Amino acid sequence: MRIPFKKLDPNAQAPHRGSPFAAGYDLTATSRTYDKDKNTWIYGTGLAVAIPNGHVGLLFPRSSVYTRSLILANCIGVIDADYRGEIKVLFRKLSEGAIYSVGERIAQLMILPIPEITFTETEQLDETARDTGGLGSTGA
Repeated sequence: MRIPFKKLDPNAQAPHRGSPFAAGYDLTATSRTYDKDKNTWIYGTGLAVAIPNGHVGLLFPRSSVYTRSLILANCIGVIDADYRGEIKVLFRKLSEGAIYSVGERIAQLMILPIPEITFTETEQLDETARDTGGLGSTGA
């Protein structure tokens, strides 16, 4: 699958895999600003992508985030197929400590297919062994 992308910043780097078997494509920061009111670091990647119809782009933090005092502000970023703006990654600051710098890889982008779904209302759902048990009902 080919995904067209546009560099919005001359320092932007194409999304790339960290290894041949990596699921996500690393994104590199080209800018960083701090929103004091929301205690959030906003990282620009300098990239816009054209996600194909029927697919979604998902942004996840890199595993190195555990070495920083950051957490992805929206848990998982969603890039819809019709969005053509800059990919930005928002991190909430948890405590004092190191954060990502401009030029570092900050997140990973995964592009996944979305099945066409039609929800159909019904009076009865099929029964399962778990049935309505939730919140730790499987022994977690």
